[in-house]
Formats: sequence, structure tokens, C-alpha cells
Amino acid sequence: MTYDHYFSAALARLHAEQRYRMFADLERIAGRFPHAIWHSPSGPRPVVIWCSNDYLGMGQHPKVIGAMVETATRMGAGAGGTRNISGTNHPLVELERELADLHGKEAALVFTSGYVSNDAGIATIANLLPNCVIFSDAWNHNSMISGVRRAGVEKKIWHHNDVGHLEELLAAEAPERPKLIVFEALYSMDGDVAPVNRICDLAERYGAMTYIDEVHSAGMYGRRGAGIAAREGALHRIDVVEGTLAKAFGCLGGYIAANADIIDAVRSYAPGFIFTTALPPAVCAAATAAIRHLKSSQWERDRHQERAARVKSVLNAAGLPVMSSETHIVPLMVGNPETCKQASDLLLAKHGIYVQPINYPTVPRGTERLRITPTPYHDDELIDGLAEALVNVWGRVKLPLQHHAVAAE
Repeated sequence: MTYDHYFSAALARLHAEQRYRMFADLERIAGRFPHAIWHSPSGPRPVVIWCSNDYLGMGQHPKVIGAMVETATRMGAGAGGTRNISGTNHPLVELERELADLHGKEAALVFTSGYVSNDAGIATIANLLPNCVIFSDAWNHNSMISGVRRAGVEKKIWHHNDVGHLEELLAAEAPERPKLIVFEALYSMDGDVAPVNRICDLAERYGAMTYIDEVHSAGMYGRRGAGIAAREGALHRIDVVEGTLAKAFGCLGGYIAANADIIDAVRSYAPGFIFTTALPPAVCAAATAAIRHLKSSQWERDRHQERAARVKSVLNAAGLPVMSSETHIVPLMVGNPETCKQASDLLLAKHGIYVQPINYPTVPRGTERLRITPTPYHDDELIDGLAEALVNVWGRVKLPLQHHAVAAE
């Protein structure tokens, strides 16, 4: 019996639904970001990256690169094993201390990725709470959904950012039943922010634990870059903070921060932590350097917000359908998967601009979009060039502009 046809049919379905993902072969160049080289089918070409999650450009920061190179030279490439079997390298221990301090918690635990930290963290915490029920925001990331499912406990989905609906669900449970509320601080596809304090009010009223995903906000908001919860003055009200080292901090890995017993329990019970090789020392040292820098430097955050505001202003002035966002995420609504991919392909091939199309299942069908993420290093010339290229592409794929104004300062 052969099985290949099952896989061919699965791929054919993705192509038919315009959901098949193509990866651009990119070569970032330290010191020149957001400029990069695209290794296209016809050869290397210069491009400007407009959709990176390296939001502050810390992946190219001299302190970060220096820490990585020095540590790799001194300690070698790999961690040498799981955390239990020789993999607890000293730079990793220092990184966990730095993360705990950043979020004002007793301890932190580092995982191999932000996906794993959510998947393992949520599932383990819920499993350690007898008869736990999880309350999950409807727009939570796939990694959180995976953690909720893997927990195998009862779950209730509350309407996105709707604290009224959340309260209805909480009130229906017995007061003594363990409850875990899981939500994101900043939702990266629309750029909206959770009502953190109102969620914490409900958690305190109904005796629930709070678990916040700060993946797209750690390093970016709040004092010292501690995230949205810190900006809202609610960090002390949050039981578990989850984040990534791969976005604002420009490196790799995920983590949770909480009181010492929660961290120790997850460390001791989570398969996704126990049975995988630890992060390499050089990566840990680089991440620590990024966190320390952003704790003391406000320039990156201030410049980043100013750049994001200018992008929104220029694209709006050009008549482009900028979705409303109070954060650094700048989504452009397209509403059709095929058109979204065509627009992305034209931007890359004709204008040297890389913006990945965002299609289902990342966003609901009919809300396909281009997700633009400015950085502190996108200057005025690049922003104006982006607007001109988008207007040109919008015309070529026959998408309407809101008016015919010219992109302005």
C-alpha cells in the first residue's frame, strides 16, 4: 500500500484554497537591516523587509552580536543536553534571573520557543489544578490553543476582549473550582490590546489565576520594556507572564515568569521542558544582552512608536485600507487570499519590498491582509517608497483606494 496520494491531496487542497505558503529565501545583513538580500529564482536581489518580528532590530545590535560571538567562542555552539542532563549552562541561569527581574516575578523558566512555552506552560499549570476550567480568549494564538487542548480539562471560550462575556462564564462556575484565564496582551494580527486591569478585576472577584501572553509586547511597552501589563500598572496582578526572546529581543526562545512554586512545578512536570535540549549558551547570552539594553534604553521604543505612527499616517493619506490599531502593528485589509498573495508577490518582484501575506487559518477567511511591522530603522524615504509601491500594486490587482490623495509627510 502506498500513502503518497494522501499527502499530495492535502497539498492540492492548500493550493486550491490559496493557502499554500511560499517561503522567501532571505539573507539579513547586520548593520543594514531592514535591507536584505532575496535569493530569488533569477538570482540575488536587494529587498527591504517590512514584516519582520525583530521589531526593534535587536537581532543586529552590536551588544547582542558581541555577547553571542564571545560566548560561542568561550563555551562552544550547543548546550550539550537537556536541562537535567548537563544542559543548564550558566548563561541560561543568568537569562532566567534577568527575565524574572524584568517582569517583577520571583523566578522564570526558559523554553526552546515561545510556542513551546505556551503549549507546555498552559497544559502543565492546568493539569496541576484539580478539576480546573480554562477561560480562553477567542483570538488566542495557536500555541495557547494547543496548550489548552493538551491540558485535557474543561475549557470555555470567551468573546475576544469581551469582559462582560468573560464574567458571565466565570459567574456560572462554583466559587471553589480552580479557574485559569489565558489571554494575550497584544493581538498581533489586528494590533489591539487586552483590557488587562478589567480582566484582573474579574480574576480577583471570581478566584481565578491569570496567564498573560506578552509575546508581541515584551520589550516594546511599559517601564524597562516589561510589556503591556506593566504599562497598565497590572503586572503585580498577573500570576503568569509568558513571552518570547525571538521578537523585541531579537534572538530565540520562550519563557514564563511567575512565583517560585509555579515555576518549579512547571520545571518539574512539563514534558515540553524536561525532554528537550536546552538553549545554547551563546543564544542565552545574546538574549540577556538585549534585555539588559532595553531595560535601560528608551530610544528604541520611542523611535519605534514614532515610525509606526508615520507609516499609518502616510498609508492613510495614500488611501490605503489601514486597519485601526493602537499599537505598532499596521495591517492592510485585502479580504481575498488570492489577491493578498498577488499583492505580496508584486511588492517583492516589482518593488523589492517583502511583506508576507496573512491568510487563513492565521486570520479568519475574508479578512486576509498584509501585516506591516515598522522598525526604528525604517526611515522616511523607505516609508514613502512603501506607500508609492502599495498604491501601484493596489491598482494592478484592482483593489480600491479610499481616495486619490498622494502620500504626504
